[in-house]
Parts: sequence; structure tokens; C-alpha cells
Amino acid sequence: MIIPALDLIEGKVVRLHQGDYGQQRDYGSDPLPRLQEYEAQGAQVLHLVDLTGAKDPAARQIPLLKTLLAGVGVPVQVGGGIRTREDVEALLEAGATRVVVGSTAVKNPEEVQRWFKQYGAEAIVLALDVRIDAANRKEVAISGWQEAAGVTLEEVIEQFRPYGLKHVLCTDISRDGTLGGSNVALYREVSARYPQIAFQSSGGIGSLEDIRALRGCGAAGVIVGRALLEGKFNVSEAITCWQNG
Repeated sequence: MIIPALDLIEGKVVRLHQGDYGQQRDYGSDPLPRLQEYEAQGAQVLHLVDLTGAKDPAARQIPLLKTLLAGVGVPVQVGGGIRTREDVEALLEAGATRVVVGSTAVKNPEEVQRWFKQYGAEAIVLALDVRIDAANRKEVAISGWQEAAGVTLEEVIEQFRPYGLKHVLCTDISRDGTLGGSNVALYREVSARYPQIAFQSSGGIGSLEDIRALRGCGAAGVIVGRALLEGKFNVSEAITCWQNG
């Protein structure tokens, strides 16, 4: 499915280039009408990233998130600096269907495994951002891509499979924010290796052709952010393309 995404800083819709807060584009202070429009055009799941909360968990935009989540009728997955069980709890209580967990799953897997036990695998999406070298080693990057974690995508997945891991949002960092197309080979490979996991493709979608290229690769969903904000196509066109080519 097509999963429209918004990144939020202090109530504003923004995009960071390759995760860099110094390279920020602003797209207005109207996240709720945008989400409602995405839903009206057929989106069945939405994706929000609280970049303010990612930088400073004490500043998490919970009141805003509550308003946004109450204003739409479809499931929403929310991420951004999830470090503690209290963070997970706060987002679920705010109305998130799934909480997106990134660096903490790599830095503190035992803690995140406890969350799987407590909230269930349906409530958690692992967000794994990778840099891929010439030998096809998929090194996970953490802390806003500033740090190499020293583990591979496959190693992290294996740590969580015994806990029922169901949802993985996988970003090829080199493609993110570029509108240059997705790494189709990556999603084909990991979906074939782990057919029980619903992989969400993230990074690089700039055209309907990029969506068409992902059809049949095994990915369960496609995160689309900047291309929608910049009017490259709309949600209903993306859904039609995903379903029919």
C-alpha cells in the first residue's frame, strides 16, 4: 500500500535532506488538512515523524499529535526519537496505531524486545536505515544517521524474529530525500529472505515510475513524503499505479 508521510518540527511540515536538520525545507503549518486530504484520496495508513521529539524527547509534540490522530480515521504510525517505554506509551495513548522505533532497537535491543512482549508485534515498526557497501553489506546507521551501528540489517532482524517481528521500515540512506528512485533490489532481496515480515520501502520516490518499479518486489508498503508535498503526483494516482501499474 501507499503510505503518505509527514515530518513535523514545531507544528510545521518539513523535509530534511538525508536527515540533516541544517538542510530543512518548510512546507507550511497545515499538517491536519494534508493528512485529511491524503485519507480522502484513499490512503489506508499514514506515517508521521516528530522531528522535534526526535531531537529532544522532552519536547515531543504530543498535543499536536493527539489532534492529528483524532482528525483522521485511518491507522497512523508515529516515530521520532523513541527511547523509553514511556515514549511508546505516550504515543499509543495519543492514538497511534503503531510506534516506529529506530536507534533504540539497535542500541538497546533487550528493552525493545520487552516492548514487543508488552504491546505486541503489531504495535511496533522497526525503522532500520542502511548504508550499503560494494559487497552488499547493509550496515545499519543510528542517531540520525550520524553513527554506524556496527551491525547489519539482517543481524537486527534476527534479534527480533523470535519476538514476532512483523513490520520493518527500511531506508537506503543514499536514496532518502533525493527523488531519485528506490533501491528496488534491496526490497526484493529482503522480502524474499523474510517473507513473514511486511517491509515498508522508504527513500527516493520521486515519480509514479518509481512506484511502478517497486511493484512485485515484495514490499508491503511504500512511504511517500516529499514527492506528494511537491505535487509530483497525488495519493490516488500513486495508489492506482501501485495496484495497476
